[in-house]
Amino acid sequence: MLPVGELRTSDGQEVEIIDSGLANRSAGPDFFNSKLRIGGVMWVGNVEIHTKSSDWYAHGHDKDHHYDNVVLHVASEIDTDVRTCDGKLLPQLRIVVPQGVEENYAMLLNEDRYPPCYRAIPTIPSLSMHSWMSALLTERLENKTVAVEERLKRYSGSWEDTYFVTLSRNFGFGVNGEAFETWAESIQLMSVGHHRDDIFQIEAFFMGQAGLLDAHSMPDRHKKRAMADDYFNKLAAEYTYLAHKFRLTHIDPGLWKLLRLRPQNFPYIRLSQLANMYYKRRTAFADLLDCCEVKDVEKLFSTNVTEYWKTHYMFGEECRKSDKNLSASSKRLLIVNTAVPMLFAYGKNIGDDSLCERALRFMEQIKAENNHIVRMWKECGMDVRDAGDSQALIELKKVYCDRKDCLRCRIGYEYLKIRR
Repeated sequence: MLPVGELRTSDGQEVEIIDSGLANRSAGPDFFNSKLRIGGVMWVGNVEIHTKSSDWYAHGHDKDHHYDNVVLHVASEIDTDVRTCDGKLLPQLRIVVPQGVEENYAMLLNEDRYPPCYRAIPTIPSLSMHSWMSALLTERLENKTVAVEERLKRYSGSWEDTYFVTLSRNFGFGVNGEAFETWAESIQLMSVGHHRDDIFQIEAFFMGQAGLLDAHSMPDRHKKRAMADDYFNKLAAEYTYLAHKFRLTHIDPGLWKLLRLRPQNFPYIRLSQLANMYYKRRTAFADLLDCCEVKDVEKLFSTNVTEYWKTHYMFGEECRKSDKNLSASSKRLLIVNTAVPMLFAYGKNIGDDSLCERALRFMEQIKAENNHIVRMWKECGMDVRDAGDSQALIELKKVYCDRKDCLRCRIGYEYLKIRR
């Protein structure tokens, strides 16, 4: 929110901002890699901002080599010259923040209601708002791409392994996400592949690696029921054979969370659904790449449980019979959190924009998520049309609102301009 008119340093040099650079949220200068023209000379470096010039010394920047690459110092009051640790005299730009902007910013920081910018939302044109949400969605996918690329490095560039771990993590649906990722990392796809034509062996492999066939780790009540259950004993015996054959070590069963979980989210059910997907050859990355429409991915992710789990939620505890198909809402979440990020990351990696565009198109074809974050924005008057919008709003809350980074948010920018 720069003043209208030309910008000049305290010694009269004209300043032109070519690129403001990257805002820094950690220690160090406020903006990295800014591109500026000062007195006709192009500079690329960092920018530091203070209320008074003397704050440079009060904060010890004159003794900190991290600030040697600063090319411009900005302050609302120029009360002293500023030099870096190596003695370089810095040009200074005086920018006075209007009182109304300061007052609005203070109100943003002190507002009790969440989000604090709720007053500005109804005043922002729909086109501007959805332009911002489109940028937020891209930013969210870029951030998820980083997570995919980190997994890709761990698996020596194997997209197949990366996809399986990403899919498995999201089968935890939040609560058991970490446990599912740890479990997936313990799965030897080459080994289980030798038995992929036998659903019983696959389920023994999956349940066993999850530590759920280790009766000794179970609470006494569950242990007695499990050990009296024929199916449990058959799976446990099969896993003992597989563990010896492939030298397997299961993960800590204590990683799984059951408290306050709905039974359909129990790890036994999710693992059986995953086993069925694997058995039906629907966990291959190539199959995802072949999906051109959302309905294709929904079909790919359609799965249910094996026969035993149609009448059980835990070993030895019967329930009313049901197929326990993966629900439509669960499939949508898997598309949003697995299919879309994987397609987007792969497209970026191989330079195929059509895959990135397909990922974005999928988001437009899926209805918006219904969670507390989305409901909060709707209550503020936000128009949430599809999953792309809901993902954008999740990014907005987590990356901007929760960090009080209102100055980089377009809604915050509009709030600062409101006259009271």
